[in-house]
This record gives sequence, C-alpha cells and structure tokens, in this order.
Amino acid sequence: MHDHDENDGRPVYLVGIGGIGMSALARYFKATGHPVAGYDKTPSPLTLKMSEEEGIAITHADDAAGIGEAFRDRSRALVVYTPAVPAENRILSYFRENGHALHKRAEVLGLISRDKRALCVAGTHGKTTITTMTAFLLHESRVGCTAFLGGISSNFGTNLLVDAASPFVVIEADEFDRSFLHLHPEASVITSMDADHLDIYGTRERLVEAFEQFACQTGGPLFARAGLTLQRREVTGHYAAGEPADYRADRLRVEDGYFHFDYAAPGVSIPGLRLAFPGRVNVENAVAAITLALHAGATPAEIREALPRFKGVARRFDVHARGRVIYIDDYAHHPREIEATLASVREMWPARRLTVAFQPHLYSRTLDFYPGFAKSLGLADEVILLDVYPAREKPLPGVTSRLIADRLTVPHALAGREEFPALVRAKVTDGVFMTVGAGDIDRFVPVFTAMFNEK
Repeated sequence: MHDHDENDGRPVYLVGIGGIGMSALARYFKATGHPVAGYDKTPSPLTLKMSEEEGIAITHADDAAGIGEAFRDRSRALVVYTPAVPAENRILSYFRENGHALHKRAEVLGLISRDKRALCVAGTHGKTTITTMTAFLLHESRVGCTAFLGGISSNFGTNLLVDAASPFVVIEADEFDRSFLHLHPEASVITSMDADHLDIYGTRERLVEAFEQFACQTGGPLFARAGLTLQRREVTGHYAAGEPADYRADRLRVEDGYFHFDYAAPGVSIPGLRLAFPGRVNVENAVAAITLALHAGATPAEIREALPRFKGVARRFDVHARGRVIYIDDYAHHPREIEATLASVREMWPARRLTVAFQPHLYSRTLDFYPGFAKSLGLADEVILLDVYPAREKPLPGVTSRLIADRLTVPHALAGREEFPALVRAKVTDGVFMTVGAGDIDRFVPVFTAMFNEK
C-alpha cells in the first residue's frame, strides 16, 4: 500500500461508496486527480450527485461485469470497502478472488495521514465539533487544510474539505472498531475516554489501552482535556474553559447571544474572542480547536476574526434567524439532550420568551421516556408537539404525543403537519423559537427560516 506515491493517479474503487465516510474518501481521491468508481446497493441523493455532477462512476448492480477495466489492475488499483457490505457481494468477491488487497476506510485514512501533516481529534464526546471547528479556523486562515469530518459542517455544507496546497489534514479519529489506530498524527487532542463502544472493547481498561496506543502514535504535541491522565505517554498540556489548565478560556461571559472569552496558553494570549455556538462545553471545544490551529500556524488575528462566524455542525444548535425572532433548529431526541439544549438557550438569551416545537422520534422511545420529555420541555415557556415520527416502527397502541402533552406543566398545543406553520406564525412574534427532534421536522427549516427572516 505504501509503495505508491499518493499522487500517481492510481485508480480507486470503493465498495459501499454511498456511506458518509466512504463518500468523503471518494470525493477526496477524485479531487486529488484519481480515477474513482464504486458500488452501492441503493441509489441516494448523495450517490446521484456524485455520479451526475462529480464524474464518479457508480453502479448499483451487484455484478462484477460492471467493474471498469482500470480498476481490475491489481498492481495499481486501490480497493476500499466498508464492513457493512456482505462478504458474498459479487463485486467484493471478484476483488478478493483476483488477489487484490482490500482496505478498510480507516486504513486509507491512515495512508493519507502519513502523506500529510495530520491533526487528529479523538475521544468519546465532542470530537465532531472540535474537528469541524479546527478545520474551519484553518480554512479561514492562510494555512488551509484538507479535512475528513464526522458530521456535515454548517459553514461548508459538507463532511470533506480538500486543499491540495495545504500540507495539513484534519481527521476525526474514531475509536469505534479501533479504527483510529491506523492514524499517525503530527498533533492530536483527546477529549474524553468514557465507557463507550464496550461491545467492541469489552472493558473500559481495553478502551483506555486503545487511547494510550493512539497517544503513542502521535509524533508531536498531545493535548488532553483537564483531568485526563495517560500512563504511556506524556501529555503536552491540558485544556479547559473557566477552570485552571495550560490552555484555557478566561473571563468567560455571555452577552447578546455570544460567549465572550480570552484564550490563554503558554507564550500566547488571544483576548476578546467571541463564539456564537451555544453550550459551555463548546467554549472548551473551541480552546482545543484554537490550540490545534495555532500549532498549524494560524495567527491569533486570523482566529479572532474567524471564530464568531463558526456555525457548528448541521442540526446541532443551528441558528437560522437572528432578528425579532431568533430561530434555532436542533436534532436533540433524548430528554437529557433536550434539557441541555434548552438550558443553553436560557443561558444565551435569558430575557427572551422561548417557544419549542418538538417532534418525538419513535413510538418505543416516546413510551420509554414520555415523563422525561415532559420534564425537559418544561424549560420552555410554550410547547408545540407534532405527531410521533415512526421511522422504522409500527404504531404502539395508545402511544401518541398526547402522552407528553398530558404531563406538560407549561402552555402547549398539538399540531398536525398541515396547520403547523400557520400555528407557529400566530403564536411566535418575538423571543426564541426552536424546532427540535431527529425525525423529519427539519423539512420545515426552510419555511421558518424564510418566515423569521422576513423584514
């Protein structure tokens, strides 16, 4: 895998090209001058866009005859597959039977991380935000970067950035399936090592051991959240917000819907920073991102200029209007997430009336958590409930949004899809309005964005 220079234009074939991570790889190779093709079982808006607009040949037929000539040369072609594709798949079988080396996405990211100066963010919480913020700060500076993100950035509308002129690549380092052990970062951040993915690791000790290994594979500075200790490698410094740490946010306060703070680190301070992305934890995430961006050569002035324009990750506290009504969309779908999101709104805009429209996701989850949903939604001044979004489920007898409504202690209304926009227009004339949920409530985002941006 390493005997080819990455830029020699070798053909790349992706089996399972439609996934969010695989599609980012396909687009990366296409943008860096490689012939790219792939297979995916079902067409999607993403595969359609790639095949029609981006010149990537995609087949949906499980038939080896569809593999182009260029991709059959096992001495040149790079074949990437996702474990989601069943082993008996004919295209996968063709490559296996004809002696092609098969590589998982994580290995290929590892290959790219060796060819470039990799900045990697690992941890069981916060990594998507820190990765996206680091990529945004570098993209807005003279340094630039290529980036593989774990979510769709609201600023870029994509999970991939390609900048052939920049030596840096920013990668979200996923501990799932130990895939981050393929990476060889120049610098990295570890946010947390909570007991996640124990289906793979079995015990927390083995999870921590994988993070220790990742730390040892980091060639340069390693930054960790305050309170995290590692045994096998020294941490360059710890980061935090509003508490003592080597890299920290000082004088943290909320004004006019922004966090204001000063960044302080050994040998550098950046006063007067503003962040419009709510939630105190995101100030801490910003400290980590700023630290990585400074390491890569972004200047304090570039960072101060870019940070207030950072919009976060799609459907994670997405602010769509900031006028008489501040309109926010968020995919929170669990009582704890809703509580955290609404508490953030209360912190950012303490004096404003808060109206929340919530679409419960799944009958089973509604039945399990309806008292918790009612309690967390009680942080709002008024609540509008849509019908339960069924996703893959069949209805359960007696399980409707009324279960939540009957427990609410604040004014509320139940709304069908048809009357929903008119009801919002009548009820919400000022304050903060939110659409919340993981179903298809985000289809209304353009409607409300237009409504609340009307002059």
